Amino acid sequence: MLRKGIIICKPKMEDAVKIYNLVKDTKVLDLNSEYLYLLQTTHFRDFCSIAISGDKLIGFVSGYMIPNENGILFIWQVAIDSDFRGNDLARRLILNIIKNNSLNIKYLHTTVSPSNKASLRVFEKVAQYYHTNISSHKYFEANNFSKIHEEEVLYKIGPINKIKEDK
Repeated sequence: MLRKGIIICKPKMEDAVKIYNLVKDTKVLDLNSEYLYLLQTTHFRDFCSIAISGDKLIGFVSGYMIPNENGILFIWQVAIDSDFRGNDLARRLILNIIKNNSLNIKYLHTTVSPSNKASLRVFEKVAQYYHTNISSHKYFEANNFSKIHEEEVLYKIGPINKIKEDK
């Protein structure tokens, strides 16, 4: 589907169940409890972003500021409805968090599994948008997880140079 008519904004508490279902429907993301999505839509809503088309929630990005790390936003989960993939929606949701946040975000961190080339491309586009660097190193190894899980590579993007226009 096309980008036209898609609204990008901060989530509200009443979006938590829709977010839970969106993440569950991806069948690839780690599904958290409904309670966590309630917390993300209340306590952490400034660091989350949703996309809505009509009355359907079609995208979600969650993040938080890393405690004791000044100016570092960690992007935790990115979920896009399968009918809306390929519309640059994930990048737009991430940019919405950075642009609409009153905190001084200087760096963006995230982890991506090596096989998840689509997510890596999103973060490369964010780095390109801000004309900044992206670096990586191993972070969580497969044996850090209790169940079968691919390793997670930490990507660091920054410094974030705020720009006025949206692309």
